[in-house]
Amino acid sequence: MYVLKYRQFISQATSFTTKLLRNRFGKGPQSVNIALNDQCIIFHLREFISPVENFLLSQEEEEAFRYTRELVMKSMLPELRAFLQEHLETEVTDMYYDWGTHNASGIIVGLLDAGWKDTLEYEGRDAIHAQISEVTRHVQKAPEMITSWWVNPKTLVVFRQGILILIEKELIHLGQGNLLKTAKRRLEKRMLMQAVELENTLGQSVADMYVDWSFDQDHSVIVYIFE
Repeated sequence: MYVLKYRQFISQATSFTTKLLRNRFGKGPQSVNIALNDQCIIFHLREFISPVENFLLSQEEEEAFRYTRELVMKSMLPELRAFLQEHLETEVTDMYYDWGTHNASGIIVGLLDAGWKDTLEYEGRDAIHAQISEVTRHVQKAPEMITSWWVNPKTLVVFRQGILILIEKELIHLGQGNLLKTAKRRLEKRMLMQAVELENTLGQSVADMYVDWSFDQDHSVIVYIFE
């Protein structure tokens, strides 16, 4: 019975999310893959880009592309959160999203209640935390708290808390949060890919990596998708 209900929910959530994205963006993704466990739910979107967005990226207007998507996502996330809370019967505490402009992919992450605090040890976890904390320290400051968990064998989530420095908080206060996110994404993604040796630590190759922040709560989520 549990497996049947799980499959029904995945089917409903896939249909709902695809329709919601199509209504808001004018074009839905080619596919939506959903991963779910006690800590979070992840929507991995493939081939998700409109002709206008494609033009913006071809003109090297990534900031305009991300700003437009930021506005649309802020308008649709409350609807998606309400759907998830109704069907999962638990609170969705944080929601994050990021886009892979190089391959027209994207990700939406919902943290479930406080489940992300109850994570299990796995081989290589301490080494990964140490490497990510060191990168974070170089970019801003070391996280006050870091944890991570596997959603499935190909999806690893890293959660950080307490990483903003005073100048970043001031920029957010001045309304420059979108610009700050653009700069942080470029810098952090580059440094995380260069300095965190996941292939050596876990024996798997990274296919995609996504990063997002909740500036209000000073939280951040990194999602690694492996080959």
